[in-house]
This record gives sequence, C-alpha cells and structure tokens, in this order.
Amino acid sequence: MVLGLSLPALTLIHVIISLIAIVAGFVVMFGLLGSKSMPGLTAIFLLFTILISATGFLFPFKELLPSHIIGIISLVLLAIACFALYGMRLSGLWRPVYIVTAMISLYFNVFVLVIQSFLKVPALAALAPAVPPAPPSGPVFAVVQGIVLVFFVVLTIGAWRRYKPMAFA
Repeated sequence: MVLGLSLPALTLIHVIISLIAIVAGFVVMFGLLGSKSMPGLTAIFLLFTILISATGFLFPFKELLPSHIIGIISLVLLAIACFALYGMRLSGLWRPVYIVTAMISLYFNVFVLVIQSFLKVPALAALAPAVPPAPPSGPVFAVVQGIVLVFFVVLTIGAWRRYKPMAFA
C-alpha cells in the first residue's frame, strides 16, 4: 500500500498520468512548430509530466534505478522549463531554454513508454526480449529508440527555429 493505494492502483494512476502528459506534450510540441503558445495545454503538459516523475518515486525500491535517474533529471529540466516559461516569460535566451528542456522531458516520457511497451506488449516483447531486471535490448528495440530520438531532435530543432511567441499569458 502506498498513500492508501494498492500497487496495481498506483500503477494504473501512474500510467493514466503518463498518457495524459504524453498526449498533451505532443499537442504542445506541434503547437510550438506552429508558433502557438496554448497556455492551458502547456500547463497540463508540465503539471502531468512533473506528476509522472514524482509518482515514479512512490513505487517500492531498494536501490537507485535508471528510472529514478531519468525521473530526477526530468524534474530538474521541468523546474528549468517552468522558470523559463512562467518566471522569465520566454524572454531572450529563455525561449530556447524552455523549448529544449520541455521537449527533453517529453522525450524521456516517450523513451520510457517505448521501454514499457516492449516489456508489456507480447508482440513487442517477442521482438526484443528482456531479461529482468534489465530493459529490452536488441536491434529492433535499438532501431525504435533511435527513430524516437531522431524524431525528437528534428522536431525540437524545428520548434527552436519556428516558435516565436507574441506573449505568453
């Protein structure tokens, strides 16, 4: 029991939060490419992405795992993104700082989604078997993660070049 929740209930809540953050993050990402601020959806993306990392630390663990390191890095990046957006209002250098930190945080979410998909979806698990507690591996998994990385690098550079907010309210 964690916060009065069973482990399966906590897992379900964590997954739902993750999916909301990822969907909102993709909409925000494509909004950046179209130079649209979308303050409400951006707040949802940032809040739910913070919640993903925070709830990840509620699961029982005995040692620091790679998922915890990703969570810590993500929380630091999200703090910087929030400061750039809400504190500095994307002025000057803070616009690209926001774009890069927010998109890396979204990338981490998708990176973990791919890992979890290969662990939980039988068809994907057959393509890249994992030996617990190690994550999936092999050429198919590496290619998929490589495609995801290239996708995010290209779109982050595109957002950096194209996103010119009038004023973020």
